Amino acid sequence: MLGTKGRMTQVFDEKGVVSAATVVTAGPLTVTQVKTQEKDGYEAVQVGFGTKKESRVNKAQTNKPFKALREFRLEPGTSNLESGSAIDVSVFVPGDIVEVSATSKGKGFQGVVKRHGFRGGPRSHGQKNKERAPGSIGGGGRAGGRVVKGMRMAGRMGGERITVKNLKVLQVDVATSTLVISGAIPGHPGTLVEIRG
Repeated sequence: MLGTKGRMTQVFDEKGVVSAATVVTAGPLTVTQVKTQEKDGYEAVQVGFGTKKESRVNKAQTNKPFKALREFRLEPGTSNLESGSAIDVSVFVPGDIVEVSATSKGKGFQGVVKRHGFRGGPRSHGQKNKERAPGSIGGGGRAGGRVVKGMRMAGRMGGERITVKNLKVLQVDVATSTLVISGAIPGHPGTLVEIRG
């Protein structure tokens, strides 16, 4: 399922236990193409989500003016979908365990303390302007006088595809096409998210 991330909220269960949750406006999806083992060599379904202005659709996609197109692999022999059919949030029921993928918030250029969780230097004994410094990055003894590949340093942070697993579907509202999913989901409100059961 594809959707857009909304606000966060709290949900109380029948025992009165509160859970942090995220509201996701999901679907409806339109099946744009069904790929088969005989024709394409694998089984998958391509779905479209949302709408796009006609002026922003190129000629190759005039028959698919969707905001997002995604392809999901299927197990052989499990597909009963046809091109043009619709998929809505009714495929989920409360209690389902899902994993959600989205692009995380971009945080710009960050230092090693925020980006990698470094502890930083001591806060005493005359330290000056070095509390959040990365420390040594190599040298003669460690790597022959060079900086090894993969060294954790300051740099651009965020804006990566993140997948969060073992989230529970708490509520399903078919009338408004919304899902309430336990926990936090990557990205800012409005981010495109993929939900897989």
